[in-house]
Amino acid sequence: MKNKWILAIFLSLLLAFSGCRQTEASGAASPETEEEGTADNAVQNVQTVSEEDMFSHRDMETQYDEENSIRITLSGTSAACDSDAVHISDNVITITEKGTYILSGTLEDGMVIVDGEDTEKFQLVLDNAEITNTTSAAVYIMEADKVVITTASGSENLLANSGEYVQIDDNNIDAAVFSKADLTLNGEGTLTVKAQVGHGIVSKDDLALTSGNYEITAQDHGLSGKDSVRIADGMYTIVSGKDGIHAENDDDASLGFLYVADGTFDIISEGDGMSAGTYLQVEEGDFTIESGGGSANAAVHSDALNFAPGGQGQTVGQTAETEDSVSTKGMKAATGLFLYGGTFSIDSADDGLHSNGDVDISGGDFAMATGDDGIHGDSAVRISGGNLNISQSYEGIEGLSIDITG
Repeated sequence: MKNKWILAIFLSLLLAFSGCRQTEASGAASPETEEEGTADNAVQNVQTVSEEDMFSHRDMETQYDEENSIRITLSGTSAACDSDAVHISDNVITITEKGTYILSGTLEDGMVIVDGEDTEKFQLVLDNAEITNTTSAAVYIMEADKVVITTASGSENLLANSGEYVQIDDNNIDAAVFSKADLTLNGEGTLTVKAQVGHGIVSKDDLALTSGNYEITAQDHGLSGKDSVRIADGMYTIVSGKDGIHAENDDDASLGFLYVADGTFDIISEGDGMSAGTYLQVEEGDFTIESGGGSANAAVHSDALNFAPGGQGQTVGQTAETEDSVSTKGMKAATGLFLYGGTFSIDSADDGLHSNGDVDISGGDFAMATGDDGIHGDSAVRISGGNLNISQSYEGIEGLSIDITG
């Protein structure tokens, strides 16, 4: 009889555990979790989004019809264009009607503004274009349904801010590229973004990047999306005074997520390397992240004991994270961190991987040196696959529960 009871308990646990490992693609914007079992095991179902959920055909399309596009030639402090949809006033170019616009040349201390209807879609093709502004954004999306910025094949382009922002309307423009609408960047060329003040690229809706080569230097965040940041592919070199890639929505708790399907990332950030206000999900990619000066710049923990000869177990240091301190984690998510593949080299002053909710790792190669935890989850940490090498940390893996099954 005793053996039968043991067998029954074992089968029940096995069925419960196998159920929790299943993942389902949903059309929802964020993964949902359902508790299963008891609070003691903290095992949960994980439903994830897919690449098809995140990107439209228009996001991925880099081709354009040159014959039916409108050309804007930039020349010093002015520009030339023969379309009534383009209004040029000295160094300010305003585009008012939907369509595809090809920009080439150099615009000094100027701005390109998209001001259309909130139902209209625009494509700006940068074909060896350089636009700089000393007091505002180089590109400002004032109103549209969606804008796609495409770099032409083989082109080298620059969008830059080089001074303090001067308010020109009711919007708080604070980036070299600033959008009030959905913004997608793609292409087969290179885009360099420099923000001496403020952020590199900001969208107050969804920010998507699907292809191209990006070199971003910013005083604040490198890439920032209010509703989401979605990356399908591309190459990214980011040096930032705050987070390298940042998604956060203070108005809607279901938004502010970060999704990466693939890409190559080289991020040096004074804040977090990648930060999401809700969940952060990675399918594949190559990530090299140094945050907060790296593990060599770690704060000394207040409960670290000195057991050196003569130390008598006294505590050393006193630093702990406070509300006012800068977060310097490699990858951080507020509700859930889901990593399913990729190569990660993370050197962080704080945690390497951090979630205020769950952490779920089912694949990938990780090499981490951290000033605090290698992996931290306020709730469950689940590891079902991958290769983990945590060479330096305060605590290697920390969670309310830790389940390592592969």
